[in-house]
Amino acid sequence: MQIQEIISKKRHGGVLSDEEIAFFIKEYVKGNIKDYQASSLCMAICCMGMNSHETSALTSFMMHSGDVVDLSKIQGIKVDKHSTGGVGDKTSLVLGPLVASTGVKLAKMSGRGLGFTGGTLDKMESIPGMRINLSEEEFFDQVSKIGMAIIGQTGNLVPADKKLYALRDVTGTVDSIPLIASSIMSKKLASGSDAILLDVKFGSGAFMKTLEEAKELAQAMVNIGKSLSRDTRAILTDMSQPLGFAVGNILEVKEAINTLKGHGPSDFVELCLEAGSIMLMQAKLVSSKEEGRAILEEKLASGKAYLKFLEFIKAQGGDISYIEEPSKFAVANHIYEVKAENEGYVHEIKAIDIGLSAMHLGAGRAKKEDSIDYTAGIILNKKVGNYVKKGEVLATIHTNKEHFEEEIKAVHDAFIILKEKPIIYPIIRDIVF
Repeated sequence: MQIQEIISKKRHGGVLSDEEIAFFIKEYVKGNIKDYQASSLCMAICCMGMNSHETSALTSFMMHSGDVVDLSKIQGIKVDKHSTGGVGDKTSLVLGPLVASTGVKLAKMSGRGLGFTGGTLDKMESIPGMRINLSEEEFFDQVSKIGMAIIGQTGNLVPADKKLYALRDVTGTVDSIPLIASSIMSKKLASGSDAILLDVKFGSGAFMKTLEEAKELAQAMVNIGKSLSRDTRAILTDMSQPLGFAVGNILEVKEAINTLKGHGPSDFVELCLEAGSIMLMQAKLVSSKEEGRAILEEKLASGKAYLKFLEFIKAQGGDISYIEEPSKFAVANHIYEVKAENEGYVHEIKAIDIGLSAMHLGAGRAKKEDSIDYTAGIILNKKVGNYVKKGEVLATIHTNKEHFEEEIKAVHDAFIILKEKPIIYPIIRDIVF
């Protein structure tokens, strides 16, 4: 079998066999297939696509290209969630303890952020003392004892994806549903959970720009999960404006704390309750979303979800005094209010512009090697649908940079203010299962 023949077959619209896909993954990881050959095949896949079976086979062989975590030592159904990422997305910090407070086990391996703001691990590391690297034994023990753990990827997990993702990033072959779906699902499946909830975001602040594109990706990933015997479901989340009010690592941690204390932004709370109710169904704790939501609302109202968050932070070495007294967190040197120059209703908040501004202020990474300023970010004072008077504060900038005039303008211009009332859409637009 030769890679040239496989490239040619796909380039002419052929369907690759399991043996051909297995050969490609195995030999590419070994280094016997060169990057230029792999990029040619990725380009052929981008142009000609893959059917459902091909995509599932690609995912399976990628998943088994390295270690696969066995969570069978942990009793009960283990659930996991994955977000495709968005501006202000601190969902795991609330959803994890919220679900774990019901007795459901959440075993999550997460990643760092590249772009708008830090990823879940960066947000966790903004809490003094917090550990993200646990041994396999520590990981299993913590999930068994307190019901949850969120850590960085361990061991040699999915080396095929590491190589392919880096290659796709520099060869213009990122934008392909089969390649995106296999990349995400190979990592989630290798992490070992029994059930996976996918939070597929769309809009200006997300990778997928339209609801239709997000639904296509969600369906592809759900099909992969089902084909490999995992309960996989997806929610389609509207990210046409930032999630919640806070964008930036410490700022988002503080918002997560407020949310767990029952004072969260309505869109963020709704997302967590809806996602959590589906995860409770996947764990077979409840038979309906309504039943699951009622349980989760009680966990928030009673403070049990907040107490689980404290338990989680303490278990991974975090200083819980910062959670109990958020005023202890460091604050940026410069805090600047961006004010409205006219009045009317907020019709849109361009999430992509808020996200890029937060990154330029220091809250995110343009390159993997960039460092993050945990204190930097943006707090929205208004959301879509709010009425704004001239001179009212639209958002507050937090940064340690001395010059941020461009970011002030970008944040101001991200708010589209018109005279008529806008249509307000729900945060979750559809569910795929």
